[in-house]
Amino acid sequence: MTPEGHAPVNPARLRQLQELDQVELCVRILTQSRNELYVNMPFLDLPLSSLGFEADWGRAGLAVDGQLLHYGPDFLFSLYERGRVLVNRAFLHMLLHCLFCHMYIRGSRDKAYWDLACDIAVEWLIDGLLKPCLRVPPSAGRRELYLRLGRELEQKIGRDTALTAQRIYGVLKKMNLDERRFARLAAEFFADSHDLWESEPPSASLPQQNKWQENREKAQSAMEALGGEDPGGGDPLLDSLRVENRERHDYRRFLKKFSVLREELQVDPDSFDYAYYSYGLSLYGNMPLLEPLESREIRRIEEFAIVIDTSMSCSGELVQRFLEETYDVLSESETYFRKVRIHIIQCDDQVRSDTLIADREELRGYMEAFQIQGYGGTDFRPAFEYVTSLKRSGKTPGLRGLIYFTDGKGIYPVKPPPYDAAFVFVESLFSDEGVPPWAMKVVLEEEQEHEY
Repeated sequence: MTPEGHAPVNPARLRQLQELDQVELCVRILTQSRNELYVNMPFLDLPLSSLGFEADWGRAGLAVDGQLLHYGPDFLFSLYERGRVLVNRAFLHMLLHCLFCHMYIRGSRDKAYWDLACDIAVEWLIDGLLKPCLRVPPSAGRRELYLRLGRELEQKIGRDTALTAQRIYGVLKKMNLDERRFARLAAEFFADSHDLWESEPPSASLPQQNKWQENREKAQSAMEALGGEDPGGGDPLLDSLRVENRERHDYRRFLKKFSVLREELQVDPDSFDYAYYSYGLSLYGNMPLLEPLESREIRRIEEFAIVIDTSMSCSGELVQRFLEETYDVLSESETYFRKVRIHIIQCDDQVRSDTLIADREELRGYMEAFQIQGYGGTDFRPAFEYVTSLKRSGKTPGLRGLIYFTDGKGIYPVKPPPYDAAFVFVESLFSDEGVPPWAMKVVLEEEQEHEY
């Protein structure tokens, strides 16, 4: 007992109570920021409620992993003392990373450049919102970079010039930034650490990515229902949401839409109990109690048609790259059956050729000898009529879909065919206004397309 008759204070317990008080105060700061963002941008209601808060006493900053906003309490206090606007901007900065799935879609891109591109993309959006709760006048360096990026994209794309992370990454890589210039840009746009990105394998993070994609689509719908921030159009956040929500796929995953379920000869390790199998071997020597099945049901691609627009508006170089990507996908044993039936059809205003491909070696030979046949006008109807006639005659019993590689400038069929259909466009050169509602649209980003 102390002289005053009180029990001595346990230092560990005292420190724990102090930390609890600090966490409570930090949660109040972040909750206030979230509420202020909601009042100013109600269309972000669902995304704002999708992030929890987590104190990280060893962190000297902020970070987000797609589920939790991680904060160092001391850093958050110092940020709040400098101004609530800075807390709001940092909160929205991390929320936009999640909304646009930046932590999930880097792929093979250079990490340092990708991190910088993501930070520039979200800061460009925040600077363009012109909200008092977010307003910090952008520096001259920021304004100069935004103008340069905008000019580069306008020359390259000519439309939808929203500064997405993917587009900014492509421009940054071409700028040949020296180490000093890169470090200056990274410091200018830094708001949070990206050390928690990709902390899980892709399969584990897929549910979170799907959640944020759904949040993004709902945010776009809410903005459009409210008339957008700018009724006259040109709202940068709404433009970015529209670009990201457009049918934009990894070509490999997209082709799996045309897969079928079929038995294939191979051991199915999930069809028997290893305990009984091992017990039989130990008991009888060479007689397992249960043999593994020699076949299993798997979902893979078996038969589909690719139509190549060979009108004057589609260059041979783009077609060649598209075929290269198809070859790469065909090389993945987990995507296709050993034998396939792929009709590669060339068509402008009429069907010019139909080549049946049975495996990747045949596709490689086709690409090496590929020559465009056509250069007329663009009419999509003959190709659909031709493939439909093949299916109805029983010549393509396993055909699940048709993929049309084009710039979109042509005459579309009115009625849907008796199979799935998709139009594949390259981002910098396409028109999708006339695509019928029954067809899927896939936009290959210019940067992605150059990686074929």
